[in-house]
Amino acid sequence: MNCNEYKEAIAADPSFDGGAGHLSECTDCQSFRREMQSLDDKIARALAIDVPGLELPELPDISAENVVALSARKPLSKRTWLALAASVMLAAVIGYRMSGIGVEYDSLADEVLAHLDHEPAALRISSTPVSDRRLARVVPADVARPDHSAGLITYAQTCVINGNRVPHLVIQGEHGPVTILLMPEESIAEAESLDGEGIHGVILPVGGGSIAIIGEREEQLERIEKSVLDSVMWST
Repeated sequence: MNCNEYKEAIAADPSFDGGAGHLSECTDCQSFRREMQSLDDKIARALAIDVPGLELPELPDISAENVVALSARKPLSKRTWLALAASVMLAAVIGYRMSGIGVEYDSLADEVLAHLDHEPAALRISSTPVSDRRLARVVPADVARPDHSAGLITYAQTCVINGNRVPHLVIQGEHGPVTILLMPEESIAEAESLDGEGIHGVILPVGGGSIAIIGEREEQLERIEKSVLDSVMWST
């Protein structure tokens, strides 16, 4: 089992231990597993919030003589409806907080920087490339044809930016991981600089879309920019 296969398995089930042999030798996956288990614990604590119990009326045995017209059946109590609404709201809040959906940003640059904060596990130093199969699944052929000429691709995931599904890639740069977001539906008029805590980057206009490239403050991004631009396939 390689790193990508193990991480996919532990993301689906944080209690998974089928990769114990691999896990004992890989500090990267050990750290990823701890983060996933910590997130799982937080969700469990959120679900443990005291919500009024769901009280449903006792249903009678189904037979011809005790079938009651819908209009005559006892409606759910106000307490029952509140419990049901609270449960649905809790699930929605947890989903929104995990995905970042529903949060409004002042600019595309702000959303891109916030997205990096939502996926810290992506920014790991690693020597394990993503499989060609996964890369092809994340990056459609009509969007780009990425290779490892810009650097080793160690992360590939489909993410959501401004409501659109976009390929999120990470390559290993000279000074650390470099994030690449391919956004064919995000049009910008001119290049925009990105600056965060210890990082810098740029959003480049490409035809009707754009590409975000972000790395460590010391990283020289020009070489990576050229390689990524050369790989883009969408209409210009």
